[in-house]
Amino acid sequence: MTLKIPGFLLLLAGWGLVVAAVVLLKLTGPRTAFVLAGVCVEIVGLVLVLRSHVSPREERP
Repeated sequence: MTLKIPGFLLLLAGWGLVVAAVVLLKLTGPRTAFVLAGVCVEIVGLVLVLRSHVSPREERP
């Protein structure tokens, strides 16, 4: 199963969450929480994309 497409979708979702939080929320506490959540979603997406490009290791006997 390829993780490239879900990884890119998570990158877009995290970016959208950060932008929406900055635009819609006025208080700094909730805004900071949503921005951190968006950054975490982006990190998970980046890890999935990077793992899809790494070739699998061969098992040793």
